[in-house]
Amino acid sequence: MSLWELLRSLPLRVEGYELEPLSRAVSSAFTRRTTVVRLHGAGADGVGEDVTYEEEVQERFQAGGDPLDLRGPYTLESLSQQLDELGLSDFRRFAFESAALDLALRQAGRALHEVVGRDPRPVRFVVSTALADGSAERLRALAGHRFKVDAEAAWDEEVVSELAALGAVDVVDFKEAYSWRAAERTPPASLYRLVVEALPAAILEDPGLADPEKAAILEPHRERVSWDAPIHSLADVDRLPFPPRVLNSKPSRLGSLRRLCELYDACRERGIALYGGGQFELGPGRGQIQYLASLFHPDAPNDVAPGGYNDPEPPPGLPRSPLHVVPDRAGFRALQG
Repeated sequence: MSLWELLRSLPLRVEGYELEPLSRAVSSAFTRRTTVVRLHGAGADGVGEDVTYEEEVQERFQAGGDPLDLRGPYTLESLSQQLDELGLSDFRRFAFESAALDLALRQAGRALHEVVGRDPRPVRFVVSTALADGSAERLRALAGHRFKVDAEAAWDEEVVSELAALGAVDVVDFKEAYSWRAAERTPPASLYRLVVEALPAAILEDPGLADPEKAAILEPHRERVSWDAPIHSLADVDRLPFPPRVLNSKPSRLGSLRRLCELYDACRERGIALYGGGQFELGPGRGQIQYLASLFHPDAPNDVAPGGYNDPEPPPGLPRSPLHVVPDRAGFRALQG
């Protein structure tokens, strides 16, 4: 039975929802703002987190702009179909679908891992960081961890050699699938060659294959090439330049539970390895992606580290990898590491 078939018929009753704004300064030199969505009904509540990045969009949502009338009895599938008609962004839709899944499970008194028949396992995680100034100082300050790092045009052979000497980089994100990144930060082909040769075991995420020179450098290393930003559905996987062997799974980018379940099932069938990705979640969304990682890809280089690692100066005493995920007794939520 497919994952979606295990979830689609779960009943729930929605009587309304409330919104809770969250904000926090993070290591990428901006103040992250998200919104907790709390659906309630039949004496229970369910939570999700809208991780939309645009501050003005979050503020309008939190102020009650474009309210949704979701009252009524549903199954998860019929609620998802209702959301189909509302034209929500993927990030906002996943907040409501996460909250609906949590509410349905809590109304039933069951936990997600019980319904899907999988036991949570300790989650291996990496610490994700940018080295925009071409310095590995932040990585040295977090010695003993594994890392996902954003490749920068400012890197030179010395920086890449230092990363190689650390022996702790599991993923290099070239970020060429994002339209918002400043062109001057785009790594040149020469840096691709340095990274490929110096970090032979690292996953190579979102490279710029439209550049013939970069594509030629990566041709012998396709099994290491991963994708993140382009993946909103299984159809996007099928449109990639070549069949992937590994992918970054960001549930909020997929938008609907059905699309997430389809991705999980198809990757298992095709032998595509998955690792989890985060969106600077500040609330229950972080615990939820850690919970999913514990069920579907616990041993991967998951970019789902406890939120404190996103602080400009991570506090002492943060949990180390592997993270022992503690699900609530019912619902789609876990104690955030």
